[in-house]
Amino acid sequence: MPTRNASATWNGDLKSGNGNFKGSSGALSGNYSFGTRFEDAPGTNPEELIAAAHAACFSMALSVGLAKGGLKSERVNTTAAVTIEKVGEGMKITKIKLTCEARVPGADQAKFQEIANATKTGCPVSAALSAVPIELDAKLV
Repeated sequence: MPTRNASATWNGDLKSGNGNFKGSSGALSGNYSFGTRFEDAPGTNPEELIAAAHAACFSMALSVGLAKGGLKSERVNTTAAVTIEKVGEGMKITKIKLTCEARVPGADQAKFQEIANATKTGCPVSAALSAVPIELDAKLV
């Protein structure tokens, strides 16, 4: 299996500095700052990148789980919300909420929920982020 790589550089101090990141594939890059991470300035931040990775992984893994359960998904759409808060003297990611809507013809609600809940802990990104509480709101549409 491949190893994926990315790099990031930070220039200056925390409040007035800035940084940039890029993935080795060239498909992912951006700039970030104190304002984009801890305030409402436009731009990206590490938590948004974590959210994108988690949403993508969960959607793909749920599709696989449904197929293993004998169900064929037409579409799985997931949004991940990553919350960062001040805890003590530092910052901490305190919660991730996955909101998923899936179109799965013929799926039974109970079986769908069982597979979605198993995916919540079983997808690779969820496993990597297991130190953070992960909530799931999954529904059939």
